[in-house]
Amino acid sequence: MLTELRVALPGAQVLLGFLLTVPFATRFGRTTALERATLFLSLLLTLGGTIMLMAPSVYHRLRWNRGGKSDVILVAHRLFLVGSSLLGAGMVAAVFLVASVLYGTAAAIASAAAVALTVGVTWYLLPRSRSRRPSIRRQE
Repeated sequence: MLTELRVALPGAQVLLGFLLTVPFATRFGRTTALERATLFLSLLLTLGGTIMLMAPSVYHRLRWNRGGKSDVILVAHRLFLVGSSLLGAGMVAAVFLVASVLYGTAAAIASAAAVALTVGVTWYLLPRSRSRRPSIRRQE
């Protein structure tokens, strides 16, 4: 679990840092109401994802030496799944924002849909579909 968090958390933090700086860019004043709303949504989703991805470490530390290892693992697992879902949604919104500013709404919708589909398939559909199949053992 900790290794997975070490992979996911830096990406979430970089995206969050980027989103926090966007409103201070000189061109931001020329954005539409939709783009500003998308930025705020992306910021909130990414912030929520980052909080959820950091939460298992805090939870584990507060529960340290109090027993209930299975509870810690279960809670960490759920927090990780919620955090990764929020982070995925934040990435979709960020791609929509960037594509909208650069190429317009149609490109933004297409780009965001492609990212959403990729996240959905690789993060959720693929693992679920593989868990239904019998395991394949390597011949030695």
